[in-house]
Order: sequence, then structure tokens, then C-alpha cells
Amino acid sequence: MNPSLALEALADPEPVMPSPEVLRRFDVTGPRYTSYPTADRFVDAFTAEDYAQALRQRSELGAHGRPLSLYVHIPFCESLCYYCACNKIVTRHKSRGREYLDYLAREAALQARQLGRGGVVSQLHLGGGTPTFLNDAGLRELVTMLDDTFTLSPVREQSIEIDPRTVDGARLERLATMGFNRLSFGVQDFDPEVQKAVHRIQPAAQVFDLVASARSLGYGSINIDLIYGLPRQDTASFDRTLHQVCELRPDRIALYAYAHLPERFKAQRRIAADALPDAATKVQMLSRSIAALTAAGYVYIGMDHFALPDDPLAVAKRQGRLHRNFQGYSTQPDCDLVALGVSAIGNVGATYSQNAKTLEEYYDLLNQDRLPVVRGLALTRDDVLRRAVIMALMCQGHVDFEAIGQAHLVDFRRHFAGELAALAPLAAQGLVELRSREIEVTPLGWFFVRAIAMVFDRYLQADRNRTRFSRIV
Repeated sequence: MNPSLALEALADPEPVMPSPEVLRRFDVTGPRYTSYPTADRFVDAFTAEDYAQALRQRSELGAHGRPLSLYVHIPFCESLCYYCACNKIVTRHKSRGREYLDYLAREAALQARQLGRGGVVSQLHLGGGTPTFLNDAGLRELVTMLDDTFTLSPVREQSIEIDPRTVDGARLERLATMGFNRLSFGVQDFDPEVQKAVHRIQPAAQVFDLVASARSLGYGSINIDLIYGLPRQDTASFDRTLHQVCELRPDRIALYAYAHLPERFKAQRRIAADALPDAATKVQMLSRSIAALTAAGYVYIGMDHFALPDDPLAVAKRQGRLHRNFQGYSTQPDCDLVALGVSAIGNVGATYSQNAKTLEEYYDLLNQDRLPVVRGLALTRDDVLRRAVIMALMCQGHVDFEAIGQAHLVDFRRHFAGELAALAPLAAQGLVELRSREIEVTPLGWFFVRAIAMVFDRYLQADRNRTRFSRIV
């Protein structure tokens, strides 16, 4: 579809579904469900030995046919973005990256000691922070180390998060020679005044040039991150950014709502609260974004993700293969996730684990030849059952009672009688269809799939303190 159609959507005074009224109705907080149970339920009682046992069990069970994904967290950034809520370390001392690589190698060796070389790594993702804080030699060393320690598939997905200010076309070419085939550019907003307000100046022309270079180099997928609700944004300014993004035409778009939590994230204290758009403006911005992106031909994947129809993410959704993990939506279901680096979260079997959140503790544990896992969770039978239901909603938008019942040995309607009753008001509002043997999320319901999934969250229903979560819209 011609991107210029997006302009018609922006000019249309009647927004595309969902309406602002419906968006306001569901302007509540809730989990993003990159896992269930969510990370706030992790406990210190889950130890490094519990995680090592999960790795050994995977190896002993011969899970060679089960995909394996690697995530590596690179925490360093050269400058501070005021909106950021990530675990990062702001520094210009590149030597810190050199030291970090040495410790990553130690951790990888410890994990491989328990895991063995069984199973092929089909996905590798570098996140942060700013992974391109590492120089070319460091990134090449990292990929080589991972290939030597684990077994990287020659046809793997290999992605990296990019701060456009840290690379040029020549560097993208060198990244391609290291095996990177997917890029995620952090854009947030093209408006110069908004960029000044969040301390992240990057001209639109710079991003356009980088995307053009990436396409000429044959990168398989290009993602753009956007944030609405930032200081000095309004509907007119964000309309202009959306127009530019539609012209840019990345394969995927992640559209996040800014959550202003200065009491939790020190960097956000530099943002003046009175410069933020009000709730009504944020709802308008989201509504107009949905209109623009769908008019430009993007498929709504779920939550805050959009993709072109031929992108593997959109194809996976059509084919029922969409999966969700700590990096968001993924194309590979039933994938164990091994995570490396400070604060990194992994998922192996029926366990979740998280590494130490500070470099000092992370380094100290590795100096003791210990896995740096400091908390996590061993899932109960009920956790596994509810995870299956929540992930079916989040990824396929469909729950088959018989399939869930047979897999988990429960009578679905009887076991979830209370939850089905709680879904009735959402069905009356057109978000879900409740049938005798299934739940189906409607096209309108996809925009509020988190609210639908929350009905099956046993922990959340028992604990009404949701202020720690981001807003659904």
C-alpha cells in the first residue's frame, strides 16, 4: 500500500478503531507478559544451583529438537537518554567494554558446562544499553566466543539494537560480515524539540541514510522503535513523525507508551512533568498512530507491534507460530532462552532466572566461579497452565479449551469458571468472543489483549497493586 495513504488517515477527523473513548476506558496499568508469572514475582530463594539444574535437565533430556535462543545484555551507553528505564551504565571509557567481554566469556563457559553443546542456537540477540558501544573488534570477539562456546546455526537470526548516533553505513557493513541480519533502530521521535527534551539528538536524515544502507546490504528485517507521551510531543508533532516513519517503511515498528516513573528511574527526574502531554492527548496520539500505520499497510501484531505483511513476524502470526519472550514477540515457539550479562533474564524449561543487576555483584560472583543468577522462579503446575492460556491469548488471540485441557489434564470450563465469568463484560464490549469450546480475541480486542490476559493472572487478581506496571495504552 502506498505510504501516502497514511496522510489521509492523519487528516481524517474520525479516528480508526479503536475509538478514543474505548482507549480511555482501558487506560489502566498492567503487565506486558513477556513472561508468566511476571518478573516482579521472581524470588531470591531461586538460586544459581536451581538454574544450573534446569540447564542440566535440558541436556539430560536431549532437548536437541527444542530451539535455543541467546540474549546478551550490553549495559553501556555513551550518553544518557532521559526517558530510559533500562539497566544501563553511562560511560565514555571503552576499556569497560573490554573488561565486560572477559566476564561474558566466563559466564558463557559456566553455562555451557551445565548445558553442554546439545541444541543449536537459532536466535542471537544483543540488547542494552547500547550494544554498539563495543567496537568492531569487541563485537567480533563476542560472536566468535559464543560460536565456540555454544553451537550457532549457520542460518540463525542474529539481531542487534542500534543507537543511530553510534554507527554509519560502513559500520553496518562490518556488522553484516559478523552475521548480523536484523537491526533495531531506536528512533523514539523525529521532532527536534522532543529530541532536545529527552537528550537524544539524531536528525531524521541520519536514520534514513542508515536504513537505506541496511537495505542495500541485505539485512533481512529492520525495526524502528517509537515512543509516544514524551515531553513536548503533541498530536501534530507526532503526526509528522508518523509520516516520516511511513516514508521510511521499516519492516517492523514498535510503538511504546512512555511511562513517567521518576521515583524508580533516576534519569527521568530530568524530565519536567508539566512538559508531558496529558492523558487525552496520549490517547489521541495512539489512535492516530494506529490509523496511520494500518492505512500504510502494516499488520497489527499485538500490543504495541506492527509489521509489514511479508515480514516473518506477520507470517508467524498468520500461521499460529508467534511466540513471546523477554525480548517481545518472536517467530519461534517453545524456545529456551539462555541469557548472558548483567541483569539479563533467561527462561529454560519451567524456570525463569535473572542475573545480578550491578556490575560489582555480577563480576564478584563470576570471580568466585559461580553463575551470576541471584533470583528467579520455578513454575508450579498452575503457573505452567496459566502461562499456556496467557501466551495463547497474547500470541494467537485464541484459546482452544480442549487443546489446553488435554495438554494440562484439566476441565477448562470448570477450572476457569471464574475467569470465564470475568470475561463476560469484555465480551459485551466487543473485545472477545466466548464460545462453547474457545475464546477468540476480536480485532478490537487485539489492542487491549493485555487486559484480556490479565483475567487469567492469578497473582494479579490476588494483588491489586498494579502501579508498578506500565499503562496498557
